[in-house]
Amino acid sequence: MDRLECLESFVAVVESGQFSAAAERLGIGKSVISRRVSELEEYLGALLIQRTTRRLSLTDAGRAFYPRTLQLLEDLAEAEQSVSAAQHALNGRIRLAAPLSFGLLHLAPALNAFMNQHPGVILDMDFNDSQVDLIQEGVDLALRIGRLEDSTMVALPLAPVRAIICASPGYLARYGTPKTPEELSGHQGLCYTNLPEPQKWRFIDREGSSHTVRVDNRMQANNGEILLEAASAGHGVCLSPTFIAYRAILEGRLVPLLENFKIPSATAYAIYPTRRFVPLRVRALADYLRDQFGERPYWDEGLFRDDLKN
Repeated sequence: MDRLECLESFVAVVESGQFSAAAERLGIGKSVISRRVSELEEYLGALLIQRTTRRLSLTDAGRAFYPRTLQLLEDLAEAEQSVSAAQHALNGRIRLAAPLSFGLLHLAPALNAFMNQHPGVILDMDFNDSQVDLIQEGVDLALRIGRLEDSTMVALPLAPVRAIICASPGYLARYGTPKTPEELSGHQGLCYTNLPEPQKWRFIDREGSSHTVRVDNRMQANNGEILLEAASAGHGVCLSPTFIAYRAILEGRLVPLLENFKIPSATAYAIYPTRRFVPLRVRALADYLRDQFGERPYWDEGLFRDDLKN
């Protein structure tokens, strides 16, 4: 019996929830996974996983054994990496998931530079605004924007994500420039549908009071670049993240509005699962992206008054 293989198989079954999924994850046959777990149980003299026709569940012994096994495998991986990191360049595949607009506008150039530095790394990218299940989809690293609800993930902050209200000069000439959030209620809104309440926009004034306004929905979409193009064409007022809107504003195609009010900001994170081995190349990419963006990302330069940045 190879104890290391048996331990890896046990962890894979626990995390995947099925012998077949664990086998696919490790690239071996289902019967091999089953045999390894059985050998481990026989070696320990304890049943770790209760099998039924419908589901698998950990026994008390399995629940006690799993975190210690996980820690052992992580310690072994760290030890191997500490020895090999100084001897070898980064290499291997990284499967990366990221929001579409952020990926195209900002990740693409950063990743090109990363590949130039590490020619042995292979990137497999999925640009999609829908959140994927990292473990089920086999994703090594994902970028997510907003509040993270899954506390089982390692989350590395990459950059603040600020939002800005903007409209085209032509639109404002026709409909007027709103001076307060409440005045937005008479304007045509361009709404991002991946938000919980796309038509409700929130602001904070200089005194710290909150203002919430519901805008009329002229157009809605699940992609911010489409909404920004509609705003540039004069079809309404857009609430856009600055990483999308910054260039159109700096070029004068869009005008920022309500600059005396703050909009609640979010954070861009690089996340990866805590329950499996994290290769050095994945951690290196996460750290690299944090260094590329940081607390004052380049797309925010020149957009905010100094007294409203913090």
